[in-house]
Amino acid sequence: MGRTLSSDLFFDHSQSTGSSALPLRMLTAVLQWQRRVVSRRQLARLDPRLLADAGISEAQRHAELSKPFWR
Repeated sequence: MGRTLSSDLFFDHSQSTGSSALPLRMLTAVLQWQRRVVSRRQLARLDPRLLADAGISEAQRHAELSKPFWR
């Protein structure tokens, strides 16, 4: 899977207080969900040789692909 940038690089969560905190948390959650969808699609496309190179078993791949996007 490719590396992804942490949302902490873009948002200073310490500055989020009051009513502005909820939209920021929602945006952060949606961005995280999107990263999970993309990386799981990439994981699904890996052939057995690439899985072995990454040290990922077929069972681990199946377990990751079985998760809903919000987990």
